[in-house]
Amino acid sequence: MSRIGKAPIAVPKGVEVKQAGSTMEVKGPKGMLSQAIPSGIALQIDGGVITVKRQDDTKHVRSLHGLLRTLIANMVTGVTEGFSKRLEIVGIGYRANLQGRNLQLSLGYSHPINYAIPEGIDVAVDKQTAITVTGVDKQKVGQVASEIRSFKKPEPYKGKGIRYVGEQVRRKAGKAKG
Repeated sequence: MSRIGKAPIAVPKGVEVKQAGSTMEVKGPKGMLSQAIPSGIALQIDGGVITVKRQDDTKHVRSLHGLLRTLIANMVTGVTEGFSKRLEIVGIGYRANLQGRNLQLSLGYSHPINYAIPEGIDVAVDKQTAITVTGVDKQKVGQVASEIRSFKKPEPYKGKGIRYVGEQVRRKAGKAKG
């Protein structure tokens, strides 16, 4: 039995959990999320606890057991607290500006980069060099942060680029004078 899959999920007050056929919906103060439930997995909702159970022991169902439990736990956390990723921009003249639902990045290219922020995601820019991506869906928050980082990944010689806060950039020595 999966150690992760058999752990129960506590549902806090103010969160409404519904299962309609092969979909599960979680509504909370920050929004609503839904997840498809694959065949072979059953959900048991009683009171403030959700339990994920396997209906058979095939390899495919065993592999989905812990995954589905984690996805549902992330949905409950997302609609109550939300998720956020912080990015920092390092480099002279590198900056970010927010213009409505567009993020404009100046990263040393000959043109500014305009990134359209997807629905359900909020982006905040502090001091032109700190970007905070927040949202209800953990996967979507991580994907948007990764897309913003991909415009200029940190390079190993001077460390310039966009990085996650706390990310260690492995530095290389430059040319030796000879």
